[in-house]
Order: sequence, then C-alpha cells, then structure tokens
Amino acid sequence: MGVDPALDPRPLADRRRPSALEGFYGQTHLLAPGKPLRLMVEGGSLHSIVLWGPPGTGKTTLARIISGACGANFIALSAVMAGVKDIRVAVAEAQALRQQDGRRTVLFLDEVHRFNKAQQDAFLPYVEDGTLVFVGATTENPSFELNKALLSRARVYVLKRLGEEELVAILRAALEDAASGVGGSGFALSDEQLALLATAADGDARRGLGFLELAAELAVEEEGGLRVSDDTLADVIAGGSRRFDKRGEDFYDQISALHKSVRGSNPDAALYWLCRMFEGGCDRIFIARRVVRMASEDIGNADPRAVAMALAAWDGFLRLGSPEGELALAQAVIYLACAPKSNAVYTAFKAASADARERGSLEVPLALRNAPTGLMKNLGYGQGYRYAHDEDEAFAAGMDYFPEDMAAATYYHPQPRGLEIRIAEKLDRLRQQDREARRHKKNTGD
Repeated sequence: MGVDPALDPRPLADRRRPSALEGFYGQTHLLAPGKPLRLMVEGGSLHSIVLWGPPGTGKTTLARIISGACGANFIALSAVMAGVKDIRVAVAEAQALRQQDGRRTVLFLDEVHRFNKAQQDAFLPYVEDGTLVFVGATTENPSFELNKALLSRARVYVLKRLGEEELVAILRAALEDAASGVGGSGFALSDEQLALLATAADGDARRGLGFLELAAELAVEEEGGLRVSDDTLADVIAGGSRRFDKRGEDFYDQISALHKSVRGSNPDAALYWLCRMFEGGCDRIFIARRVVRMASEDIGNADPRAVAMALAAWDGFLRLGSPEGELALAQAVIYLACAPKSNAVYTAFKAASADARERGSLEVPLALRNAPTGLMKNLGYGQGYRYAHDEDEAFAAGMDYFPEDMAAATYYHPQPRGLEIRIAEKLDRLRQQDREARRHKKNTGD
C-alpha cells in the first residue's frame, strides 16, 4: 500500500538531483558566496577539477551543475565500466562540437581512481589542448590514485560528509515534494523518524534517500495517511549505519585516529575509534597486529608488559572469536592508552637501521667472532673477548662491540617515564664505568 514507484521508475536520489546550486545542500566551504566553486559556476568559467569526498556528498551533482551553468556539453562515464575506446568516442564528440560552434565539453569520470595509468594517459593530451575539461569524482585520495601529470592539471576540491541537519533538510524536502519526491500520497514521517534516517545515512544523501524511498514503499494506511512503524523503519536501516571502506581513506583515517588516541593517552577516544572499526567490519586480526605495533612504538620499555598484553589480547581473540574476543582487544587498547609512553625503542631502531643501511658491510671485530675451529682461533677469532658474566655487575667495562671502522653510537635514549627511568639510571652507571675503564686503558697502555 506504499507510494507507487511506477509513477517514476528512477530512484528517488536521481529524481531529487538538483540542477542548480539553489537546491544543493552542504559543502558551504566551497559553495558559499565568494567561495571557489561558486565563483566558477557564477562566472561561467571552466577548468579541470577533481572532486574528492565520501559517497553521497554531491560530486556527480556538482559536476552536472558546473557544466550546465557554463553551457558545456556534458559526457558522463564511469571508470568502472568505461575503457580507452569510450574515451576516444568522447574525444571525437568533443572535437566535433568544438569545430561546429566552439562549444566546450566536460568529461565527467566517476570513480576516476579505478582508471589505470594507461587509461588516464589516454585523455591527458586532450585535457592539455583544451578539447576536454576533465572533472573527476573519487572517494580515494587522488595523491595516490591519479597520475602526477593529470593531477597537476586539475584543481582538487575536498567535499565533506553531510551533517545530520543537512540530511534532515534533504529528506524533508523529498518527503514533502509531490513532483520529484514522495509527497502528495499522504506519506508522512515524524521528526524523530526523519532524524533516525539521517543518522543511519551517515553523511550520505544517496543512502538517506534510499532509506526514505524504501520506507515509503513499505508504508501502510493509518490515521488518514500512509505511515511506517518504528519497527519497520529499524528494518529499513538495518546494517546501514556506519561507513568503513576496508581499502579506502576512511580505513586509514580511523586506524590513524585509534593509534594517535592511544599515543595521546586518551583511553576513551581510543575505545571509541576501536568500536567504530568493529562496527565497520574491520578485520580484527589487522587491529590486533596494529595494537602490538602501538605497544612497541609508543610504549616500549617504559612498560614492557604492554607488548605482552597486546599479544595476549591477540591470542585471546583467536581463542574466543567474535564478539567475545573483542573485549580482550578493548582491554589491551585501554591498557596501552593508560601506560607510560616512550618512543625510545622506535627512534633507536630507526637510527640503527639507517646506519646499518648506509655504512655498508663493516667487518665484525675479531673479539666478537665465533671460534669453533683451531684455524679460526689461530687467526685471532674471539681473542680479547671478555665473558660479561665473569665481570662485576655482568658488565665488561671498556669492551668494544661496534666495528673498528665505526665510532660507537648511542641510539637508545630512555625517556623519564615508567620503567625507562630505572633503565636510564642503569645505563648511565654502566657508561660511566665504561668511560673510566677506557681512560685507565689509555693511561696505562693496556
């Protein structure tokens, strides 16, 4: 008994696509008076652009509005389906129109990040000579997905996810519009139900309008109009509340947010981002690996228990599975966020790695070499080595452990936090003993 989709078979999101900026919601940082995209539309000028943002934020709509405002021919291709042949056809059409009346052509490539280098190169010359004005839409970071040559010829505009107020306004307009929306049939939603749809849309207008369209189709006659129950609405939005692309920008942004919250000693924010990733379907083993990395990179020897805790959480998840094992990961994340912080191991490892990489294959000192045969002993292997356990404090003061052609380096600098306070005190004492032993050796000639 719901709204009859046969009246217009196009999806509601397509029917509601505005043709001018007056009907466009969101992106005020680009479209407010005096802002760059508005100036482009109002001035009728065209230049190649890339629209980068989450799904359902208006990338395709903006491309159409810009093209229409400038009186340009508009060719839309999807990089998922199109190939070099389609590009050639578009170029031929653009060249013909340019010769006939000087009309410019906008080539809109949706999901342009799906095009490989050869496909991008196919239309680059025609962007350079003005045959085509390139407008690309992508949900992925163009820095990684587009050729540098193409990226240098296009200005990148970043679109933001829509706020809930903007989504409510979009849904309300579609609900009340009898011509292109679902109005005129008596279908109505309460303010609370509209807000629920907006929240579930998670910044995506197309998703929100899809929810609204489905709700309208499921509505039943009640109280003189078409209504949908809260239970039915819950079924409509089930499984559609959070965005988490397992390979895209959101994936890396949320991983980064979790890691930086742990590093920043904020257990509440760390737990929030962890749960966001759980809700989005992130691979729990991937999270477990990252938690172990956090323990070493940002806590290290300030609290060596952090690595043990991270590994135990990983093991706990493997034994329990989901969802029970997720609590073990949450426990580890909270522990790491609350633990004393030190990146001394991380910075020491980077510095030592750089030396190992840049200094080449320096010889191992004879004293440190193994001497399992008589020949090797006769060649001096192991000569001068002092067994540390036979020395006071198990420390052979004055012993050289670096290659002869390399000055001794200090990579590890314990931080004044947690256990590293004690480690620093011990190392200072041992280094002082080492200096005294070397001075004595130098003065006595031993």
